Amino acid sequence: MPWQTLLNHRDRLLANPDLGEGFAHLQDRLGAVTPFELAVLGGRLMATPGLAFLVGYQAALRMLWPSAPPSLGALCATEQRSLRVADMQTRLSGLRVSGRKDFVTAGDAADWLLVAARSEDSGETPRLSLAVVYPDEPGVRLEKLPAIPLMPDISHGRLMLDGASCELLAGDGWDAYVKPFRTLEDVYVLSAMTAWLYGVGHDSDWPQSLQLRLLALLAGCAEASRQAPNNLAGHVLLGGLFAQFDGLKVEVDQALADGPPQWAAMWQRDRAVMDLAAGARGKRLAKALTGSSLS
Repeated sequence: MPWQTLLNHRDRLLANPDLGEGFAHLQDRLGAVTPFELAVLGGRLMATPGLAFLVGYQAALRMLWPSAPPSLGALCATEQRSLRVADMQTRLSGLRVSGRKDFVTAGDAADWLLVAARSEDSGETPRLSLAVVYPDEPGVRLEKLPAIPLMPDISHGRLMLDGASCELLAGDGWDAYVKPFRTLEDVYVLSAMTAWLYGVGHDSDWPQSLQLRLLALLAGCAEASRQAPNNLAGHVLLGGLFAQFDGLKVEVDQALADGPPQWAAMWQRDRAVMDLAAGARGKRLAKALTGSSLS
């Protein structure tokens, strides 16, 4: 990670209502970077917490699929608010996929979609494959959903598939992709959001001790990004990083309240996104702690 680049960044990018165009502009600005650099340097440059979240999400996707196209993408897994394989109805038949995904982050702006689809034969235990689908193909329809109060600048879509052609990624759809993505998203979204807060703190002249602790948290995120998502020790480390992040909340809120009001308003509106996966993250941490010296 080129830390000096982060420390020297000063010009924030303007928000672009076209998410795909805005992401392309960010890539032009950063050049060739690793997923962690994308999350941190990109998060620092974003105009809103929602856009920082989107950058972290894109970084996690690139860890999940290193051969991903450079443009905006999305993982399509949730059906009826569930990620359980047995609850999914989206089906694969050869290289055709049919079904529906109800909540796709930035789906209407994505150039490629990773779709979790059932692929077991009749009577077999439910099994997932991961299919790559392109929005401009026949049988693919994306419906933009109304904005929600949390991160209203990040769109969400509903995906409908009717015999759409697809490519298949190697490996089990659950074990190799959907399950590890939960951990990857935690690591890279935490990195991007912490970098966004560091940028606000730097630009608003927050207390130096708070800025330094945000940098230290990012250094910990760098180590977490080097851990495999199925590494139990990595889950313990990630739990410690979220504990650090939570421990800064009071000081961050006070610093925001003492600075330009637009930053405080944005953070008050969007910060709950960091708690959305807390339940699943807590279960993974509890499992990782079993038998460790911290249990």
